[in-house]
Amino acid sequence: MTFLDMLRAAERQNGSMVCVGLDPEPARFPGALRGDASRIFDFCAAIVEATADLVIAFKPQIAYFAAHRAEDQLERLMAHMRQVAPAVPVILDAKRGDIGSTAAQYAVEAFERYGADAVTLSPFMGFDSVEPYLKYHGKGAFLLCRTSNPGGDDLQSQRLSSVPGEPLLYEHVARLAQGPWNLNGQLGLVVGATYPAEIERVRAIAPTLPLLIPGVGAQGGDAVATVKAGWRGDAQGTAAPIIVNSSRAILYASAGEDFAQAARREALKTRDLLQAARA
Repeated sequence: MTFLDMLRAAERQNGSMVCVGLDPEPARFPGALRGDASRIFDFCAAIVEATADLVIAFKPQIAYFAAHRAEDQLERLMAHMRQVAPAVPVILDAKRGDIGSTAAQYAVEAFERYGADAVTLSPFMGFDSVEPYLKYHGKGAFLLCRTSNPGGDDLQSQRLSSVPGEPLLYEHVARLAQGPWNLNGQLGLVVGATYPAEIERVRAIAPTLPLLIPGVGAQGGDAVATVKAGWRGDAQGTAAPIIVNSSRAILYASAGEDFAQAARREALKTRDLLQAARA
């Protein structure tokens, strides 16, 4: 199955648009795990096991592992997710962006070392920095388009020229991803939940691409507005899913020993809220 096939199947099977972001911070771990970076795998594995039937995807953020020299734990976690949730695709949140020869090595890291189904990329250096990832059959790549952070305005909302009617930079990225850059048919776009009007604009430009939408939960994005802006489909799902990511609100729903059960409750609440918004 391709990455898009997996997404659509997970959306139908789990009735979900929720993606759990795996951003482990040992200082926030519960109880006996707190402050112990050697327990990153244990914490994340418990979250995965508690939410595997409620999500459309998992999204480990590589920096949270690398900062604690825990890349080996990330490898173990990727293998564990394959065992306990084989039908749920995994998006490696790496935001890589470099020249073609270096990008080829990053693609090996994402797809061969870690076995990710998709990866996040920065398109700032142009198509030759994206192309190496597209050579992996069936693998997905999400290009940063209109991100959830306030600083995104510095570049993404700027016009390409002073000529009236010229697109904003994020609109140009969306057009490239929908059109000439999408060589393997597996490109998607990252659009922040904190900008629902921009989500709607990106969906209009790129009607067939999956959208990875961070910013719901701790960052304050409105889940209902997000669905209304980006989801297009019917009761059977959609050809272009939206993947609504929540990280901290789910991971740290409880500071107690019941953290996994609390994460499940929060994921279930978010899933049901998003599903209700589809109506």
